[in-house]
Amino acid sequence: MKNTRSSRLLVTGVSLFTGVVVFTAFKHIPVGANVPAPGSRPNIVVIMADDMGFSDAGCYGGEIRTPNLDYLAKNGIRFTNFYNTSRCCPTRASLLTGLYNHQAGIGKMSDPEDTPGYLGRLGDNTVTLAEVLKAAGYHTAMTGKWHVSNTLGQKDPRDQLDWLSHKKDFGNFSPLEQYPTSRGFERFFGTIWGVIDFFDPFSLVSGTTPIKSVPKDYYHTDAINDTAVAYINSYRDSGRPFFLYVAENAPHWPLQAKPEDIEKYKDTYKAGWDAIREARYKKMVSLGLIDPVKTRFSAPVKRDVTWENNPDKEWDARAMAVHAAMIDRMDQGIGRIIEALRKTGKLDNTLVLFLSDNGASAEVAANYGPGFDRAGETRDGRKVIFATKKEVMPGPQTSYTAIGPRWANVANTPYQYWKTESYEGGLHTPLIAFWPKGITAKKGSYSAQVGHVMDFMRTFTDISGAKYPEVFKGKAITPTPGISLVPSFKGKAFAGHRELFNEHFGARYVRSGNWKMVSLARDTAWHLYDIANDRTELTDVASANPARVKELDSLWKKWANANGVFPKPGRR
Repeated sequence: MKNTRSSRLLVTGVSLFTGVVVFTAFKHIPVGANVPAPGSRPNIVVIMADDMGFSDAGCYGGEIRTPNLDYLAKNGIRFTNFYNTSRCCPTRASLLTGLYNHQAGIGKMSDPEDTPGYLGRLGDNTVTLAEVLKAAGYHTAMTGKWHVSNTLGQKDPRDQLDWLSHKKDFGNFSPLEQYPTSRGFERFFGTIWGVIDFFDPFSLVSGTTPIKSVPKDYYHTDAINDTAVAYINSYRDSGRPFFLYVAENAPHWPLQAKPEDIEKYKDTYKAGWDAIREARYKKMVSLGLIDPVKTRFSAPVKRDVTWENNPDKEWDARAMAVHAAMIDRMDQGIGRIIEALRKTGKLDNTLVLFLSDNGASAEVAANYGPGFDRAGETRDGRKVIFATKKEVMPGPQTSYTAIGPRWANVANTPYQYWKTESYEGGLHTPLIAFWPKGITAKKGSYSAQVGHVMDFMRTFTDISGAKYPEVFKGKAITPTPGISLVPSFKGKAFAGHRELFNEHFGARYVRSGNWKMVSLARDTAWHLYDIANDRTELTDVASANPARVKELDSLWKKWANANGVFPKPGRR
């Protein structure tokens, strides 16, 4: 696939901004003394989508065209029991550090607060994947969304809006010591904050240098992936392995995509919510991804209108078409990453992992209006329409919209709920693992190992010979509770985590063996499910099992107390 003009210009810009500094820095990186020979250690590429539903990708049951993800799945393994932490920056914190997100300092979002679990940044007791692998002699690079540092907003709302629309410059987007290049990444291109304008993103940097303008035809998903390709190409003759973290912004709202990608899906979603959801479920069953006895088809999200009686059919079909287009464009870029690995001779000995940071989002983003991380107008002065009445179509730079709860319910088929909640629809992520040289499990097979994003740390130290330190830069490091995924790579039946926990703005769960107890963010009551036989959490058996409820509640409280989970009053 050909690169876009904007991406070619961007890669040139990255080289101008950081090339000399980065390649000079490479000469002074110590190689770990007790690690496997360089030729035997795999390269590692982690690609994480943002707000992508469990069943969006074709290989997980979706109708969206994802041939490159499908290729990775067909020639690798798919996990059916893998978990994130249900929200953007908490998942990123957990993935990067090998810890539960509260242990890492990000129990909520990126606001700086005064308790260890709610620092809004990676804490001093943490070490990142990049820091661990860099110490073992790996090159380390990242493209995309950082979102694990304190965001420095302006006190005056007018200044903030001017900053977001590139009309004023207020300096660094977070403290520089919290940037990726201060946490083990030798090279970084992407955004420090979370939400972006895909055509002209705020908080865009190369290394620590702000990128103050982008080409006219810039699209951020292309830029993320094409810069990743440039990094891979630069490692062709390095003689050392590399770790590359590609943190996609797609398909997080606002719904913004290229017209040619939207065109592919212009009629797809006119069938409506229920028809698409049912088709996905049937495809998941036919793929062998789910057992229809243990994973029943849950009722659709409650709504006051059917698709047939929906006065906004055209708008709603377009919204999901844009969501699909954003994923399609991301997959195209992943194809270029795969091709770069192949052309540089790195593909066979590269572990590629693909996942989503949480379930699809039910947020009605237009209701938020401009402010904080949402610009009210473009750089050239065009007003951004927050389409609270669906008065403008999703897709262009000047329209601010999201798919909302009905389509989020479809995207997370067959599970209930969505991003931020601890039900399966919020935190059950697709995970594809591809590594021709290292995965001996049957190609295209499934792993039922109960895994969590914090497991990447233990997995990567296992396969690289790197060491997870007890002390780093003079600070005691919290031991990782992660478990290696390597048994699954070998096709072994391995249970994985016996217990898992989560909390986010009051939404919480505890999973112990076959039991999962969960509560919604606005509901303090516990609900109990036999998760092995009721994956869609349809039959609450709490009232019939008071002793089990008491036992799991005690487990959750013990974990919460040990990990700084209890926030101050009002923090939920």
